[in-house]
Amino acid sequence: MDVEIKTDSRWKPFLTRDEVPQTVLMDQFDYHDEDETYDGYFQYKGSWYHLDQFMRTSIPGWDGAMNDSFFSGVVIQLSPDGEEYRVGTFFSKG
Repeated sequence: MDVEIKTDSRWKPFLTRDEVPQTVLMDQFDYHDEDETYDGYFQYKGSWYHLDQFMRTSIPGWDGAMNDSFFSGVVIQLSPDGEEYRVGTFFSKG
């Protein structure tokens, strides 16, 4: 798959559930058990995400992807220790 990825390439730390607005937790992540899902949250382009929403991907250099359409979505790369991430938007070419 030939894709274009737009990213700022900066590493960012994951947020804990204490750093996510309560309304977001209730509206988007009500399926998360408070005792089991403490970290792995982040905000990208105005939307909130959790690491569990991403599936492994074959896009070189990226660990996971989440489609928002048939031709585009969000990709994530995890640091070796799993504490930080890089995020970008991908678009299929052709």
